[in-house]
Amino acid sequence: MDLGISGRVAVVTAASKGLGFGSALALAADGAKVTITGRDFATLSEAAARIEAETGAAVLAVPGDITDPDEPGRVVAQTLDHFGSVDILVPNAGGPPPTHALDVSAEAVHAAIEANLLSAVRLVQAAVGPMRAQRWGRICCITSVSVVQPIPTLSLSNLARVGLYGWAKTAAADLVADGVTLNLACPGSHRTDRMVQLGGTGRMGDPGDFGRAVAFLCSEPAAFITGTTLVVDGGATLGL
Repeated sequence: MDLGISGRVAVVTAASKGLGFGSALALAADGAKVTITGRDFATLSEAAARIEAETGAAVLAVPGDITDPDEPGRVVAQTLDHFGSVDILVPNAGGPPPTHALDVSAEAVHAAIEANLLSAVRLVQAAVGPMRAQRWGRICCITSVSVVQPIPTLSLSNLARVGLYGWAKTAAADLVADGVTLNLACPGSHRTDRMVQLGGTGRMGDPGDFGRAVAFLCSEPAAFITGTTLVVDGGATLGL
């Protein structure tokens, strides 16, 4: 299927590895130019080189911490300066540590909200102006299956990501008339460093396949899909 994004410019955060990398690679494979971000410069540079080698796409690597309140605006500004536009946005950030609900601290809640809610909100706010001006844009936030079925040991993740879900549903309705879609891709267990840290075992998804699902939500054929959550978990979530 032709996704209709050849020549488009995509920003994917936390993309030096894992699901962010899989998403950036998939978008580049379909012809998009990509900006990728990550905190570790060496790992980010390796990811950029791999995307360029495997797809031939132009890649801009912007090191930094996307949870810094100033970082989303800086990433979007550098992308506009380098590529001239921002057409596709994939907000992504690493998840908070495992914590039972009654053991959370105010500091941990604040950190989770900064990373997994506010970083995405700030990115959308920074990127949506150019998208509205051209009346075309695709936004796909990478979140978690915990938005539809909370995970008992990940109370901080449940808290922040459900907040993003509610905000995104509301924002999608505000953007639809401008030709901009906003969806959530909700991964279950995939073969990533995060799942290793959480002690994941058994059947897991391929981050590359997850990236292709994100790329579809960011495509031209997905123009009538907005305000929705795509659960990518191999059928593990039992909630209706």
